[in-house]
Amino acid sequence: MVTVCAVPTAAGERTRVRAAPSGAEDDGCVHRSNARAARPRDRADLGRDQVVGMLADLRRTLLDRFGTSDERRLDASRRMARNLVVPVRFHVVHSGRSGLLPKRAVQWQISTLNAAYGGKKGGVDTRVRFRLAGYDRTDNAAWFHAPERYERPMKKRLRKGGRGTLNVYTAAVGSDVLGFSTFPQWYKRDPRMDGVVIDFRSLPGGSYGPFSRGYTAVHEIGHWLGLLHTFEGGCVPPGDGVADTPYEAEPAQGCPHSRDTCPQRGRDPVHNFMDYAHDACMNAFTAGQGRRVRAAWAAYRAGRHGRHRVDPGTAGAAGARSVGAAR
Repeated sequence: MVTVCAVPTAAGERTRVRAAPSGAEDDGCVHRSNARAARPRDRADLGRDQVVGMLADLRRTLLDRFGTSDERRLDASRRMARNLVVPVRFHVVHSGRSGLLPKRAVQWQISTLNAAYGGKKGGVDTRVRFRLAGYDRTDNAAWFHAPERYERPMKKRLRKGGRGTLNVYTAAVGSDVLGFSTFPQWYKRDPRMDGVVIDFRSLPGGSYGPFSRGYTAVHEIGHWLGLLHTFEGGCVPPGDGVADTPYEAEPAQGCPHSRDTCPQRGRDPVHNFMDYAHDACMNAFTAGQGRRVRAAWAAYRAGRHGRHRVDPGTAGAAGARSVGAAR
């Protein structure tokens, strides 16, 4: 008998692999050496230099657009304090009856997103909401069974909207990889590839056992909004660059009650939506993650002269706090 656990893989992917026998002692973590061997692929795996570069790019972009990279100061502006409503274009890719999700399943997923990002599951209200702006179905066996292989033609054909529209695709992503996403920093480089792909069985009420409450979409959309894994970089700075998510040496597996794997202050955020615990164990975003999402939106997804534009004179560059600073 074996257990199914979440392990680290590409930064834009949530993964399931076969782990140790269920009778083995569960220490609440996946050991890095074993996890690396189990990775099915590393297409979007972020190295430390890439993470540092992405955080630095966010800091520079905020500074250029708003005169400060201090996320707290930006968030205090009246214009940025409003709720952010994200239009969602949902593309159901199927093969005949397989994967043919009804609209009510998609609406349930949208409700789950709003509950998670609205703090209804136990965390803070990130002030991000989602609105279903489109729902379509495409019968294409190749795209359905191999969405990674056919990602570009699939997105080229189906994607709608601009940088501020979230395109979500459901297909049979696989028994290893549950989903994958792009980051907002990548939009300018390749707009047509922007979006999130998730396995259709991971939606609320799906058949993927411990990953069937719709939190795969919550997790992957977190990446689309600018969040990194809580275990990014292990115990090595800058981690995920968010001050109130303590460093975490390894992703959580199963549903650990509590653990502390890094010497820095704070216990591991094992219940955070950006970790790898089972869906039943996930329940929270932090205030810092909410600010990061809103800052990344203002930097990369809001219109150049949209409602998020603030007076650069509200804060001088000398008073800026670097994104990804020591936590």
